Amino acid sequence: MNPGSHPPLTDPKVTISLKRFLLIEQCPETWRSLDLYLFRDDAVVFYVGQSHLAFARVWQHLLDGFKGRSLVGRFVWSNWPTSMRFTLELLSSQSAQFHAIGHEVTAVEQSLIAQWSPCLNVTHNRQPTPIPPAYRLPNASLRCGRSLKKLIREAERAVRMEDNQPG
Repeated sequence: MNPGSHPPLTDPKVTISLKRFLLIEQCPETWRSLDLYLFRDDAVVFYVGQSHLAFARVWQHLLDGFKGRSLVGRFVWSNWPTSMRFTLELLSSQSAQFHAIGHEVTAVEQSLIAQWSPCLNVTHNRQPTPIPPAYRLPNASLRCGRSLKKLIREAERAVRMEDNQPG
């Protein structure tokens, strides 16, 4: 296996912290079939979405968050640096767990929204979970600069510190 390659996925799913996601510039080949994504922390799901290429859509949310064109992206940057600890889950609608739904991406997305009642999903979400009081609302002022390079450097430092802690 090449040093930069990722192991093949048996049941396509990736779970990664936001700080580690920010360090990945190109979508790994094994992630290209992933068409669903969740932004969450340990207690609550903030957002569920779907896209032909989940990796690229997550990046689009993050970039659009600076400009106020993505609610979830804005939420991430309004809660920086705490949001570095958010978790991203990238899933495939073709996964065995979605067999009963027929693997149709929109139906799977709606099922995940019904299951998790994400804070920031409005469509198909009868009762969104309130944003936990520890977090700032998406319309709060940004807690970070608008330099993505600087934020990525902060994420790199956080990953190095996490990796160097005795485990």
